[in-house]
Amino acid sequence: MSISITPAAREASRAKDYGKVIELVRKDARMTQTQLGQACGLSQSAVSRLEKRGPGAYSTDLLAAVAAHLGIAGHLVGIADTAVRDGYDTMERRNFLGGVAAAAAAPALAALTDPGEGSGQAATLRLGTASYRRLDGSTPSRELAEAVRSHLRLVQQVTRAAGDDRHRARLAAVGSEAASLVGWLSWDMGDHGSARTWYGSAIKAARAAGDPLLAAYQAGSMAQFEADAGNGAQALNWTRTARKYLHAHRPAVADAWLSTVEGLAHAAAGDERAADRALTAGRAAAVRLGTEEPPPWPWVFTFDENKVAAARVTCGARLGLSSWVLGADTEALSTGHAKQRALLVLDIAAGHLAAGRVEAAFAMASRAVDTGLQYRSGRIVDRARAVRRSYRTASPPKVVRDFDERLHDAYL
Repeated sequence: MSISITPAAREASRAKDYGKVIELVRKDARMTQTQLGQACGLSQSAVSRLEKRGPGAYSTDLLAAVAAHLGIAGHLVGIADTAVRDGYDTMERRNFLGGVAAAAAAPALAALTDPGEGSGQAATLRLGTASYRRLDGSTPSRELAEAVRSHLRLVQQVTRAAGDDRHRARLAAVGSEAASLVGWLSWDMGDHGSARTWYGSAIKAARAAGDPLLAAYQAGSMAQFEADAGNGAQALNWTRTARKYLHAHRPAVADAWLSTVEGLAHAAAGDERAADRALTAGRAAAVRLGTEEPPPWPWVFTFDENKVAAARVTCGARLGLSSWVLGADTEALSTGHAKQRALLVLDIAAGHLAAGRVEAAFAMASRAVDTGLQYRSGRIVDRARAVRRSYRTASPPKVVRDFDERLHDAYL
């Protein structure tokens, strides 16, 4: 449903300054650039650049995503209204943007076409996965997990009943994405055995779909999980597998992201020099990315330099390098949702500990634990316990004793 548009916004539309239209409507809705970006899978800086672009050429996909979330009629941003409604005709042709799927769920369902060939059926099921993925940022994983597992079972049942190979391959890709989400939720709950199993299922389904880019994404996700678990050798093996799946014309985001994952893997293996090389390569690749363009599916959120900064913070915490952690903390904290930021805060706390700043470290860690308890995240609480184990003294100060009491009462 379109919202009322102010005369100033209509004037900006007539001038073809669609970024200005978005800015005016966003401000009228009392929404920050960060909030709009998180809803649409963009960074705050990408939203800022969009709003300041002025008259000229715009990405239709990007305009459709933002217009759908703000309720702006398509013709006011220079696109047909159907482009705002139909989030999945675009997806099947080119890209998939997770934020659009949830923001325009009902209109997108109405616009799905040609279910006889399976595209509409696959898009409908993928819409469910995207909606659950959006909920992950604001909902405890334990409350989402059973619903997502049920959704995955439905996808698997429909896939088995598919009438032709092309339809079955498309549905297998949907199943891969859903299995990966179950793996992510298991990881957040601290259930590493289940997470590893589901990520393995996601890789297998991506291969069945015949999609090397998706297979590389899922193998890279497994590598990221293993690196976080401290299994550096396994993580490096999975990054090599991911590279093998990619073809020569892979999107730039794949190189940027995988280089960053390789940095995490090297840090888990204790190799500072190799981690630094990989992170440097990841940052260089991220600089070359067009952040105003929606990322290619299966990447549903933008990847930028701030994501690399967040990885450097994590690597620095793993390697005990306070200079890495404290040198990138501001950039890093501008990424992700509350649970992801809590994990970064714990990495920053580890950096403060490495620099001997005990009071600051445990003050930050306590705030992260509050988030972990709010979202019932086993991963956050386990990471907080790891930070505590890294500090050894016979006479801990009061801030550490208070932290110990907080962790003692942490039942999820």
